[in-house]
Amino acid sequence: MNRRPTPAQAWAELMAGNTRFVEGRMQHPSQSVERRAEVSTEQHPFAVLFGCSDSRVAAEIIFDRGLGDMFVVRTAGHVVDTTVLGSIEYGVDILGAPLVVVLGHDQCGAVGAASHALATGELPSGFVRAIVDRVIPSLVTRTDPSWSISSFFGDGERTVRIPDADELRREHVRATVRMLQGYSASLAEGVRQGRCAIVGVEYTLADGRASVVETIGSI
Repeated sequence: MNRRPTPAQAWAELMAGNTRFVEGRMQHPSQSVERRAEVSTEQHPFAVLFGCSDSRVAAEIIFDRGLGDMFVVRTAGHVVDTTVLGSIEYGVDILGAPLVVVLGHDQCGAVGAASHALATGELPSGFVRAIVDRVIPSLVTRTDPSWSISSFFGDGERTVRIPDADELRREHVRATVRMLQGYSASLAEGVRQGRCAIVGVEYTLADGRASVVETIGSI
């Protein structure tokens, strides 16, 4: 692949790899001894992949790529902090990747825990709570009345608006995409100039398919 592809070319490459994975005809590119030697002194990934740490969602496998192809950043529930933003900016501004993909998936434990906390008021212990605390804002930004649930705390009733399980995880992906653009002046400028795009993707564990749920920039 070209060292500096357009966002559209980078996206097409990823989707071609995902199609191969779904259909069970992987090519395992960029995994040879020669490729290992080629990338030993420098790297030019064509995409930054920011995804969930879930063991079932390994980026290079589900997009059928190899060494040096993607700059991967992963946290549970793809929650954003300053080191995540710095890592993504490094991939785009320093390494020249034209595409940022936010990869969510079904059956996400972090999103499920955040939904449970909203519904019951019960929060996990330890630093796992920090993950849930960062997912919750994604789930309370919509105002569709059909998402209402009622929860009781002490003497009062609190109504929290959340979507069903499918829409919930998609909303978290959408919110993460918007957050990257909103928090990072560098990424926002890259999108404005057309040299970068940010794409939110939902991955389905059972069939291996990656589907677009949000796009900022042109692909």
